[in-house]
Amino acid sequence: MLALIAVLVAAYLLGAVPFGYLVARAKGVDLFQAGSGNIGATNVGRVLGRKYGVLVFVLDFLKGALPVVAALPVVKLLGGEEVVSPNVLAVCAGLAAFVGHLFPVYLKFRGGKGVATGAGVVAMLAPMPFLAALLTWILTVLVSRMVSLASILAVLVLTACQLAMAQLELNSVTGFCVVAMLFVIGRHASNISRIVRGTENQIGDGPMRQNLLRVLHIVAVGIWVGGAGFFNFVTATTLNATFANVVATSPSDRTAHMQIVPPGATPEMKKSLGSALFGAAVGPIFPKYFAMQLACSFLVMGTAWVWRNAEPPTKRHRARFLLSLMALVSLLVGWWISEVVSRLRVSRLDLNPDVAAVANAQFATWHFVSLALSIVTILLAFAILV
Repeated sequence: MLALIAVLVAAYLLGAVPFGYLVARAKGVDLFQAGSGNIGATNVGRVLGRKYGVLVFVLDFLKGALPVVAALPVVKLLGGEEVVSPNVLAVCAGLAAFVGHLFPVYLKFRGGKGVATGAGVVAMLAPMPFLAALLTWILTVLVSRMVSLASILAVLVLTACQLAMAQLELNSVTGFCVVAMLFVIGRHASNISRIVRGTENQIGDGPMRQNLLRVLHIVAVGIWVGGAGFFNFVTATTLNATFANVVATSPSDRTAHMQIVPPGATPEMKKSLGSALFGAAVGPIFPKYFAMQLACSFLVMGTAWVWRNAEPPTKRHRARFLLSLMALVSLLVGWWISEVVSRLRVSRLDLNPDVAAVANAQFATWHFVSLALSIVTILLAFAILV
């Protein structure tokens, strides 16, 4: 128990190290009296320049990440008993560091807003939600040029993704995300007020931002079109043919020389088994496949929105945004229909012949609609590049 307390206190003290304040002091600046008065990386970058802002962000990120990684090894090194699970220990250490940044004892508990330190904690605890939040942050900064808005939206996306992955169960990691979201949004109350009034500070707009927008736009469209095309026309067709061949040649090396087809199985039974195996293989891919497309669509639409509102506006920019919006709608409808197809694929093999007959009657139609929408989405996304 003493080892656990020591680790949590150390995590708090590390998280409380005010790197932004210290870097600024080394340059002869009191951040409490400069810029927004905050000691975080954004204000450091605004007051001292971009390179110092990046330096402070990295340091604040690391002081959130390191306690999460080091908590369990340090407890074991100190000979502590396992009073909590390793996962809970990591969350507690991350939370201690996060609270340290928000309320640092070294500065009479006047801390930052917790974005960089919280990001370091979450990157170690929940990598996939962190990546979704990071993508949201980058896109929002590039589109709106408001770091505060990007931070708020990122923490909302982070929490939503973690809740979805945890299937709405409140485990320790999800609990941290919810707590962090509330603290970050609370710390940005004044920023939210300025955003509503239209007076929030914005980063500069220069050639670097425009180049990043172009790179993101092209990469996102390329992944969208390439990934969707490869999945629909290569992966899916190959898997379908492969499972049909596995069933037809069973037993073989593909089935570890085990008989998976009942003796005397009819061609129709073999076809059903091949289809079932194909569905079992492809089904888990669909959520990730559509999530990838959705992420790409938001990147494309966000960058297109910037150019649509550029001066002077052009027909090409307006058309690009309209095409991205149409592709997004097609994608969302296609995602919903794919769920219908997945349910029908299972129902076709229902032991109740009446249920199976109804599902078989509907499957071909909905499967065709799903494939057609996929092709429409690919064509619309491809047209954005033209």
